[in-house]
Amino acid sequence: MDRVFIEGLEIEALIGIYDWERRVRQPLVFDIEMAFDNRRPAASDRIEDTLDYKAVSKRLIGYVSQTDFGLVETLAERCAELILDEFGVHQVRLKLSKPGAVRGARAVGVIIERGRAEGG
Repeated sequence: MDRVFIEGLEIEALIGIYDWERRVRQPLVFDIEMAFDNRRPAASDRIEDTLDYKAVSKRLIGYVSQTDFGLVETLAERCAELILDEFGVHQVRLKLSKPGAVRGARAVGVIIERGRAEGG
C-alpha cells in the first residue's frame, strides 16, 4: 500500500496534566503516514482523486487547536480516528511529539498505528 505523509506539522494546543500546562498553549509536532492507494490519482492527475494532505492538515489544525486533553495518548487516538473516519485511509501511523516536556530531551510523545476493519 502506498503512503501519503505529513511531516513536522506543528500545532499549538492546550494539553497536559499539570496546572501550569492548563494555562498555556504548547507546541505539538505531528508526523503522519497514511495508507492510500495512489494509482487512481496518478492516472487521472486530479486533486479530487488524491488524499489531499493540505485538507488533512487543515482539519487537524482546526481540531487540535480546540482540544484540551490531559494526555498526548488521548489526543493521538482521537486524531487517528478522525483521519480514518473522514479521509478514507486504510491505516494511519501517527507520531505526536511534545517538545521540551522533559528537561534534556528534545521531545517526548507517542507513536500509534491504527487501521480500519475490513469493510469499514
